[in-house]
Amino acid sequence: MNILPDDEIREILVDRIDVRRQSVGIVVGVIEYNEKRVIPYGHLEVGDPRSLNGDTVFEIGSITKVFTKLLLADMTQRGEVFLDDPVGKYLPSTVRMPERNGHAITLIDLATHTSGLPREPANMSYTDTGNPYADYTIEQLYEFLSNYSLTRDIDSEREYSNLGFGLLGHALARRADIDYESLVYSRICAPLGMNNTRITFTQDMKKLFAAGHDPGLTFVENWDFPALPGFGALRSTVNDLLIFLSVHLDPTDTSLEPAITYAQEKVPRPAGREGMEVNLGWGKSKINGKQICWHSGGTGGYCSWAGFDPGAHTGVVVLSNTGWLVDDIGFHLLDTNSPLAKPPSEHTEIKINIGLYDLYIGTYKVGPDFALTVSREGEHLFSKATGMAKYEIFPESEQDFFYKVMDAQITFVTGDDGYATELILHIDRSTDHLKRVE
Repeated sequence: MNILPDDEIREILVDRIDVRRQSVGIVVGVIEYNEKRVIPYGHLEVGDPRSLNGDTVFEIGSITKVFTKLLLADMTQRGEVFLDDPVGKYLPSTVRMPERNGHAITLIDLATHTSGLPREPANMSYTDTGNPYADYTIEQLYEFLSNYSLTRDIDSEREYSNLGFGLLGHALARRADIDYESLVYSRICAPLGMNNTRITFTQDMKKLFAAGHDPGLTFVENWDFPALPGFGALRSTVNDLLIFLSVHLDPTDTSLEPAITYAQEKVPRPAGREGMEVNLGWGKSKINGKQICWHSGGTGGYCSWAGFDPGAHTGVVVLSNTGWLVDDIGFHLLDTNSPLAKPPSEHTEIKINIGLYDLYIGTYKVGPDFALTVSREGEHLFSKATGMAKYEIFPESEQDFFYKVMDAQITFVTGDDGYATELILHIDRSTDHLKRVE
């Protein structure tokens, strides 16, 4: 057995829920070769005596992006689309997709976060911060695209873009002439028997849905993505995601074998672009010599993580109904040398002039592959790191902020005019200086 036994996994969950108070309920799923285990702990909601199990439904946030990329791989293998197709080919003729230096944004640009589109569309109103995407419409999406000017060349940099993936899912659904949810279900979920992976609740899903909670364990609304479901709208269960991992570990004898195999292979960039190679599968990280394929997700009241080690033929799913990160649990279970997060340090939130927030919003980068975007929504300040969900940060001085979902802090360094020129990101014992680029 490569992965910890059930009782040791349960000890981790007890610590997170009963000791640290970082979740109301967590379900862990493990697959080793063809053997699956499910370890639940906690409850569906604060004050609800019902326990969780492998069929408990959670929002999975950005893990949805893996499904969207697999749809692209599948439709490419069927000859329905090509990676270098311009996105505009699958939008109404009235939409003017932004171009730059004679290049059009293609499907592969969206799938690899190299389109040059921003993380979020700038015309989102955020009228409901508890459900921020609910009011955003297709008409607003088309209006934004038609009036947006790219600030850099397509394929020149990688910038994590929820907008790009939402647009990719929308374009693929238009090509298939069905809505995004129906496309995911007909091409992926139904063939694999993943009956509880949907956007719209079935009656069975409603009975087993875990309520979402913020880091303070207060109930929060579920999120809706009517215009951009392809980047974060799916709900799922540990049992369904274990099926999903199992076919990635061994796609033999599934209708998705060509697409899964293709998605995990390196895909050359379209003609005319620099010789960068990418794939359409999961993110990949070298952890203590192991190649871990993984993706995390987060919405207002949920955190999720799914990953697998193809060399050891093992996989792990971690779903939580609270906004504390669970990435460390997933990595630790696939490799026990990867440490669990320490309990967060004590920090005290203070009141400051929220006008200062406008001096800090922007994008900060260190190296070509990691950026942190700071945004303001009303009286709240948020940060969004590459490959992670967006989390609120809280002031403990006019320039020092802390996260409640992890032991991390941000210090803004300002110029003579008061605007931030860089931020210092403190995580555990590491410190990174990120220069402001917007």
